[in-house]
Amino acid sequence: MSGIQAIMSRMAEINALVVPSTRAAESTSSSEFAATLSGALGDANAGSATGADAVTAAQKYIGVPYVWGGTDPATGLDCSGLVQQVYGDLGVDLPRVSRDQAKVGTAVPSLDQAKPGDLVAFGSPVHHIGIYIGDGKMIHAPEAGQDVKVGKVYETPTAIRRVLPETSSSTSSLSNLSGLSNLSGLSSLSNLTGADSLTALTGKYGVSSGGSSAYSALFTQATQKYGLPTGLLSAVAKAESNYNPNAVSGAGAQGLMQIMPATAKGLGVDAMNPTQAVDGAARLLKSHLETFGSVPLALAAYNAGPGAVRKYDGIPPYNETQNYVRKIMANLNSGVAA
Repeated sequence: MSGIQAIMSRMAEINALVVPSTRAAESTSSSEFAATLSGALGDANAGSATGADAVTAAQKYIGVPYVWGGTDPATGLDCSGLVQQVYGDLGVDLPRVSRDQAKVGTAVPSLDQAKPGDLVAFGSPVHHIGIYIGDGKMIHAPEAGQDVKVGKVYETPTAIRRVLPETSSSTSSLSNLSGLSNLSGLSSLSNLTGADSLTALTGKYGVSSGGSSAYSALFTQATQKYGLPTGLLSAVAKAESNYNPNAVSGAGAQGLMQIMPATAKGLGVDAMNPTQAVDGAARLLKSHLETFGSVPLALAAYNAGPGAVRKYDGIPPYNETQNYVRKIMANLNSGVAA
């Protein structure tokens, strides 16, 4: 997905490289190619997030205290503040209050038909809202004195709304690329520069990174500056983006170090700028190491949020987080990502 987004951002460059400016007829085909590719892919950011991504994004706020009227995870969230924050992380703007949030998207008839990521609202008028995660449970900010947590859907919701699809539209959008074969002078993507696949195309134009060596100086500098374990930053970058500075996850995490927009804003960095991203990630990991006292717990906090680590007094019981920590520690111990 991130490679496709990068291609879209570099369309003008690709067109210039693909079709020499001295060949007017082929230049017309190049413009036609750009328009067709743009239409086939559509808005990649808008169509990539799913309900499951909303659940993943919401998990990062588990442990944040409830604050009435709260909209800042650093100080606290109320129920609608949590919902707005989670969907905002995915690039979806929602109204501020629960009664208005309970009207967005499409209606789901019953809890039996609800999918992870759906909004579940309670009361008439609506006075509480949460994010459904399946199995009759939701993530919500309950009330004063409690933290954001996983809880039961305690009564029949008065509204269930689906804001995001169950599956991403990216795959179906890719299938539309077959229409490019009809373009004059471009019988297939392989005719662009001899590349025989979209992957080869992204590699040729520098969309994908060449690996850890491209950022080794940044990793070394930040490691020494913040006193981090050798190889940690490289291992995190490998696990997060496979060293792709243009990567954007379905949950909205961005860049080489896959930093969420809200976190990047708090750190004062541009997540898509590798130099800033590495420095920001280093500061974040140093903070987590000081707070939790071990590399595995710092990694868990980086992936799932410090609130989740505090809540479970250890690595949270999320498959994604446990696999993430296990993979990075294995690479660190073997020296693979050093």
